[in-house]
Amino acid sequence: MTGEAAVSRDDTAVQSKDKDATPLSTVVRVRSLLPSLPPAERRVAQRVIDDPEGVANSTITELAQACGTSETTVIRFCRAIGFHGYPELRLTLATEAGRAQSAAGGRVIGSDISPDDSLEQIVEKVTFADARAVEETAAQLDIKMLEQVVDAVVAADRVDVYGVGASAFVAADFQQKLHRIGRVCSAWADAHIMLTSAAVLGPGDVALGISHTGATVETIDALEVAKTRGAKTVALTNFPKSPIAEAADLILTTAARETTFRSGATASRLAQLTVVDCVFVGVAQRTYGPTRKALEATFEAVRGRTVRPDRRRR
Repeated sequence: MTGEAAVSRDDTAVQSKDKDATPLSTVVRVRSLLPSLPPAERRVAQRVIDDPEGVANSTITELAQACGTSETTVIRFCRAIGFHGYPELRLTLATEAGRAQSAAGGRVIGSDISPDDSLEQIVEKVTFADARAVEETAAQLDIKMLEQVVDAVVAADRVDVYGVGASAFVAADFQQKLHRIGRVCSAWADAHIMLTSAAVLGPGDVALGISHTGATVETIDALEVAKTRGAKTVALTNFPKSPIAEAADLILTTAARETTFRSGATASRLAQLTVVDCVFVGVAQRTYGPTRKALEATFEAVRGRTVRPDRRRR
């Protein structure tokens, strides 16, 4: 009996999503599900992420051997990410790899930076990773979920945003944006203040937790407290099945890859800022009249804080 036959069609079968949405969208989907997969399937997933073109050119037996697992596991992995079987995965990866090369003018640009890369190559790889993160984030963003988040923020009496480390900068950016259009919003990065903030939220409030990994304990704890108080909880993460999802009523996802020297850290922040910007513009559009007045008032308040042309040094 082959590996294909060994797995029931009813076992973890998942209908395939729109795999033509963006080049390498399969890799993006696999990367987002990586932490939630069993260890053996995770090895297959990592192989797909690291070398999608190589997987497309491998038989199921070759891939199973390379990953130290069975053909049955490979098929379970395929179904877990939305394919009926391995042939469909191979065909899709080959198609997406070809499309990506065409978009790049025939060049293959990796994200990982090697010790031998020139400064010119570093610039090319970093900017490629950053631009790709924004494009792929936009392509996979769930518009219906985004609309629900916008609705919640518009209706909220208060919005508290939680994030530590790099995510704290994104939280502060969102707070500044909402505050400038007259929305009551606070951003917190200290674990104790996050918890005390969440403890005084209630129905009608929104708590947004930002965590690239979705496993940041401080952010998860704050969202959990906010949820017990009746607030609407929102998570912004790269991994929709990560621990933070359990504390969130609504989940917004990014599509960024962490790479050598953490160049991906910039990409993850840009991806998060892209989503935050979409939420902000959605809120501003829904409250167009008050938003225009608030923007005009805040612009007028700071207009005199710039150096006039006649005062510049010559």
